[in-house]
Amino acid sequence: ESVLRYQPHGGRPHEKAIVAAHLKSRGLSVAADEVLITSGAIHGLACSAMSLLRPGDAVAVDALSYPGIQVVAELSGLELVALPASGLGLDPDALDALCRRRKIRAVYCMPTLHNPLGWVMPLAQREALIAVARRRGLLLLEDGTYAFLEKKAPAPLAALAPDITVYVSSLSKSVAAGLRFGFACAPAALVPKIHRAIRATVWNTPTLVTSLCCGWLQDGTVARLEQEKRCDAIARQRIVSTVLAQFEMVRHPASYFVWLPLPAGVRSDAVAMRLKEDNVLVSTAAPYAVGSQPPHAIRLALGSVSHADLKRALEKVSAIVAGLAD
Repeated sequence: ESVLRYQPHGGRPHEKAIVAAHLKSRGLSVAADEVLITSGAIHGLACSAMSLLRPGDAVAVDALSYPGIQVVAELSGLELVALPASGLGLDPDALDALCRRRKIRAVYCMPTLHNPLGWVMPLAQREALIAVARRRGLLLLEDGTYAFLEKKAPAPLAALAPDITVYVSSLSKSVAAGLRFGFACAPAALVPKIHRAIRATVWNTPTLVTSLCCGWLQDGTVARLEQEKRCDAIARQRIVSTVLAQFEMVRHPASYFVWLPLPAGVRSDAVAMRLKEDNVLVSTAAPYAVGSQPPHAIRLALGSVSHADLKRALEKVSAIVAGLAD
């Protein structure tokens, strides 16, 4: 009966403590009262945006970014400003130069296993980004959705700069997308504001879901699934290495996606159309590009099918891209 009643908007105290314990495996030590349970990571991003930012605020992002942040920005009246990459992530010097030209309120980034490029930002680059954020008074929105796939990542931004960072993640990629169980960690002063946004959007994440997920966090199910998925992703990337060996790719060795820049003269929409006719769906760069002409590239998602089906689909990708290049 207890799980069918109204619950605290950001989760029950014992559930927040369980999530806080889980986050230690990602190098993030937070107090339970700094955790808010959400209906997925994108819900955490949306609640953070609507409660901490204002319409018209400018948010710096990677030139290629997770499409969800574009939807959040559109609905919240935010302006996304694209920044070039430097090394394996957003360029801190370019961010600093941008802040000299105009008012930037926040930065959204995925420092550990970037979507769609699979980058893991080095520690020195993270520290440089934080230095700029402190100097310019920026809020950092850190998305750790895919961080579980990288076992040896540097410390999260939220661990290095907990006073200016909101960290969001979920169990969507590590367990199941349909669960809609996520969490946001924020400085104590910002928690009440995000709390109000959760109340306004869902009141509380369904307690049947939070009870199930917290049980899996406690009994080791989530840890086991994360390890199995890391091994599975590595195996799938090996298939990619074999089938698409002739192409230059951007990827992480333990991720479930590949960024494939296309050969000169090959259009991404033509590739996507030909593959769709052959029952293979891929994404072009358009949903990921912020504020500029999308490059001719495609994103290949490697999960949800058997290894044998994946190999066959990648062979179709190879044949069609090579054929259009010829």
